Amino acid sequence: MKRKLIAAIGVATMAATVAACGSDDDGGGGGGSSDAITVWLMDGSAPEDWLNELNEAFEAEHGVSVNVEIQQWDGIQERVTTALSEDGTIDVLEIGNTQTVGYANTGGLADLGDFADEPWNEAMLESAQVDDTLYAVPWYGANRVVVYDKGIWEEAGAEVPTTRDEWITALETIQENTDAEPIYLPGQSYYVMGGFAADEGGAFAVEEGDGWVGALATPEVQAGMEFYAELQSFSNSPTDNDEAEPQQSTEIVPNGNIASWIGLGWEAAGAIAAIEEQGGEADFGYFPVPGPTADQLGHVFLGGSNLAVSNRAGNAELANEWLALATSQEWAQKYVDANGGGVVPNRTDVTATPEEGSFAEAMVAARDVGYLPPLTTGWANVETDPNPIKELMTKSLNGDDYQSAAESADSEITSRINRE
Repeated sequence: MKRKLIAAIGVATMAATVAACGSDDDGGGGGGSSDAITVWLMDGSAPEDWLNELNEAFEAEHGVSVNVEIQQWDGIQERVTTALSEDGTIDVLEIGNTQTVGYANTGGLADLGDFADEPWNEAMLESAQVDDTLYAVPWYGANRVVVYDKGIWEEAGAEVPTTRDEWITALETIQENTDAEPIYLPGQSYYVMGGFAADEGGAFAVEEGDGWVGALATPEVQAGMEFYAELQSFSNSPTDNDEAEPQQSTEIVPNGNIASWIGLGWEAAGAIAAIEEQGGEADFGYFPVPGPTADQLGHVFLGGSNLAVSNRAGNAELANEWLALATSQEWAQKYVDANGGGVVPNRTDVTATPEEGSFAEAMVAARDVGYLPPLTTGWANVETDPNPIKELMTKSLNGDDYQSAAESADSEITSRINRE
């Protein structure tokens, strides 16, 4: 996954300030030993009080110190690749969920089969294993929800939807009764479109034989794209931009009469801050992305992080012990509570109870309908500009023949995804 998206997810729901027992620099310092282990965590992922309390408990039980080094997302893949190729540099590390398969395939991650029987969130577990072997364990997840302006919706008489059809009806009501843009939806928000495709049983690519093939030219993905186009018809956005350029939360929403949009937690917070800086007041409501029927919410891309152990850990036994404690039911629950319930829990025996009416409440409601892009090292090649999925979306919105455009995009995806 692109760094900016992973970073966004990390910032979306976590505490802003992070500290830890031991070092908190960005370097690749000392590795584990008989009396210490080194843990790499990403900036913004672990609330200070939770991390300090966890390490104090671990140190008291095992008589060793925990050296936590806080890493920045920028350039992290290169630093992790280097660290995993060296003996004893790191013991435990946080990695983006879509990055796990790549590090596992290079032999950098230890087999964590002893953790397989824990009650993990199934959607999150998928990203932590390769060929039924567990190389990481889920830590936290985050996803998108619909953010809406309560004042505009009240003025229009629109009701919060529970199905796709009700969603369209609400947007039509806003269009008919206000001057607001019913929804801001860029032409190339492909992770949003991917959720609609997943609702229909589709995917960006599928495994075939020993490789992968693009799967955009399928009835399922086409149906997802058609619903995306229906939503996008209520937006004034061009068809050739995405949610990051221009940044929808800080450049579009605060400067426009936007009734609703689809975003992450950090984007909602950014929009509120930008509106307040302009002397305004944001009154946002939140609801999960609706599904085709009321009995299941719409699929949403489930970003987040896993925790893994280096195959060259200085002290693999202690690394496993720290990982077991950090992701146990007790400490996983404390982690969710420390984040105000604002993360998708990694375990089914952990409960998130976010504030009523909050972004987190809407996000956690979709915890069981998360989807992931193809979990293969070559997926990063697909997301490199020009992204064939984005290009297909623009062509489709502009009226090009979907099937021929999708077949061309599939050919490009197949070529890229099988290139390690």
